[in-house]
Amino acid sequence: MASLISFSLLPKPKAVRSSISAPQTQTIIERLEDKFGRKGIKFSESNNIPMVELKVRNGSSLKLSLSDAHVVSYKPKVYWKDEGFEEVLYTVDGDESRGGVGVVIVNGEEPNGPKGVSSVISGYDWSVKDTDSDAIDALQIELSCTAGVLDITYIVSLYPVSMATALVVKNNGRKPVTLKPGIMSYLRFKKRSGAGIQGLKGCSYCPNPPLSSPFELLSPSEAMKADSSGWFGSDEGEKPGIWAVEDSVITLLEKKMSRVYGAPPAERLKAVYNTPPSKFETIDQGRGLFFRMIRIGFEEMYVGSPGSMWDKYGKQHYFVCTGPTSMLVPVDVASGETWRGAMVIEHDNL
Repeated sequence: MASLISFSLLPKPKAVRSSISAPQTQTIIERLEDKFGRKGIKFSESNNIPMVELKVRNGSSLKLSLSDAHVVSYKPKVYWKDEGFEEVLYTVDGDESRGGVGVVIVNGEEPNGPKGVSSVISGYDWSVKDTDSDAIDALQIELSCTAGVLDITYIVSLYPVSMATALVVKNNGRKPVTLKPGIMSYLRFKKRSGAGIQGLKGCSYCPNPPLSSPFELLSPSEAMKADSSGWFGSDEGEKPGIWAVEDSVITLLEKKMSRVYGAPPAERLKAVYNTPPSKFETIDQGRGLFFRMIRIGFEEMYVGSPGSMWDKYGKQHYFVCTGPTSMLVPVDVASGETWRGAMVIEHDNL
């Protein structure tokens, strides 16, 4: 398998060829294809939205919406049969796609209300900065965005058995900034009763709403509502701000939850404290698939399941929201400094 991340950051893309002066009649997609197109990297348009598809040699692929840096599909090869591909992400199409994998950066100095705090990058357009490929077994696209004093780079990479997203934030302002970054993934499960995670036993967690983002399937207030009564339901729900320790080898996700796994903020003030695991596995019993979620640079992992609200967007699949974040203890980025974080989704189902 190709090397994932050494992490000063993902491998820096090589310089791509300069585009020849193009006629004015060229479309945006044609200009992107001319300048950044490579074997395994294909630009297109869907509902007037510029898209790019990455596809490696074994057929694993992902699709990325360029204007908002939104990964709307990740379909790796998980079975040896010819058509052995399965969609990993839960995405809802509409005027704006929701779900998938989205990056969110919240101003850490704003108070968190019931509707959450909007992302500082909402409404800003992303542009393609670079692309890179390695014998179509490793593909990469680099997007950039400027939001106020922040220069933001988002790198999406695809490998035969994994995908990775890396976030780089540089503060060009004169004062330090306080941010709550996260990379949220909405994962698809075949059945509600067969969804779970393993690898977090012994880790501290606290019920907490997710970071608000344009891609959310449940708002922060919806995520914190108690589940309806019923077979899996609970009228009480978990109490925000109450810390506990995960005592299960496998955490079942059919019940509604919204948790941040990580060391309590008070513990992080100590010279030595227990950090959360850098990875855990999702379990989809309905499809017999496992996916490993890996955090780099972030201090916490968010895990949220919809419980009885899973059918808000239809009853075809269950979904779970998860991903690395730094929300309980925000990140301080000094003037002229850079912060980095990344997430990897990998599997060994083959």
